[in-house]
Amino acid sequence: MKKDIENRQDIELIVNRFYEKVTADPVIGFIFTDLAKVNWEQHLPVMYDFWENSLFYTGSYTGNPMELHKRLNRVLPLRDEHFDRWTLLFNSTIDELFTGEKAELAKQRAYSIATVIRIKIAEVSGESNKVY
Repeated sequence: MKKDIENRQDIELIVNRFYEKVTADPVIGFIFTDLAKVNWEQHLPVMYDFWENSLFYTGSYTGNPMELHKRLNRVLPLRDEHFDRWTLLFNSTIDELFTGEKAELAKQRAYSIATVIRIKIAEVSGESNKVY
């Protein structure tokens, strides 16, 4: 039986499993491996902090994900299909591993994050009249 997300170890499991899916994904994997050339030893602990703070309000994350995505968007325009795939992979990872209030909150936060980044990138790209 699945349990709810309870601690940092659960967050680490989610993040690790999620990025395993991401790097293997034909729609978005290349963005992380070829374009962004993510340094996973650095990136994963930052993502642990990000999601731990998002779900448990630890204050452990300091960063500017918006600026990173704006820079990436200048190299490769990020499209709806990229955000949709990211959200699908994240939500499916949560659903495979956990159930409960925090699991639902994680999925809501992922959707909100993807939506905000989409809107901000559209504004920068001059597509602010687009409705999501």
